[in-house]
Amino acid sequence: MDLKIESTITLNNGNKIPVIGLGLFQSESGQTAKQAALWALEAGYRHLDTAAVYGNEKDVGIAIAESKIPRENIFITTKIANTGNKIGYESTLKAADTSLKNLQSGYIDLLLIHSPLPGPQKRAETYKALQELVKRGLVKSIGVSNYGVKHLQELLDSNPEIKPAINQVEIHPWLARSDIVSFCNKHNIVVEAYSPLTRGKKLNDPTLTGIANKYGKTPAQILVRWGLQHNFVTIPKSTKLERINENANVFDFEIKQSDMETLDGLDEYLVVSWDPTVAE
Repeated sequence: MDLKIESTITLNNGNKIPVIGLGLFQSESGQTAKQAALWALEAGYRHLDTAAVYGNEKDVGIAIAESKIPRENIFITTKIANTGNKIGYESTLKAADTSLKNLQSGYIDLLLIHSPLPGPQKRAETYKALQELVKRGLVKSIGVSNYGVKHLQELLDSNPEIKPAINQVEIHPWLARSDIVSFCNKHNIVVEAYSPLTRGKKLNDPTLTGIANKYGKTPAQILVRWGLQHNFVTIPKSTKLERINENANVFDFEIKQSDMETLDGLDEYLVVSWDPTVAE
């Protein structure tokens, strides 16, 4: 599996998304988030994952401007907030305009519905707005986050003009999401894994540390590589320089099939974030 930090996956609309990105959830707005984004770009990341509710879109925009890397060489993901009056057709169009201003960008590479929580009607209205934003040239690709199979099926049953390109969900060896992954693979929807490092909860797991020692890598590096070898776009989060670099240093080895299977066998439906995939 010849992967590099520059490697991309082709989405169902022909656009390409980098296989690894920096997750910016809980990265404090201001200098912390900006510095993390800058360090990631310096380390070779070309994918930054933020969201309206993270409160750090402006910092991402500043970091990109300060990096001097051409905008077209950086892939920005952000998400429509799923609370209050932030979701629905008109609200989504306004929210996207705010995100574009915050990011100091003329377009967003990937815009996601943050979760299915607002219910069927709001989900439908919001997705209609995402399609409109693509037609206006303001968004390149659209998708969803935290969608279970039920929500994905509901969306596809509506016969959208533009199919979702991505479903971003929490995935790691202890939360394999095999039903969601299988559904997405069947319908050519790329799976994107957030919290791939289990928010640190499983980094001392003996099975994981044993495999890490075998390859001379850290447990975090094994988890990132595991996701990449499953063809998940993987977005580890950190605000520390050494961790950002460590999480990117996963392209000089490959986990053997037997060890992948061992890791796959750890699934215990451990949710370390939240689980809107089961929402109505």
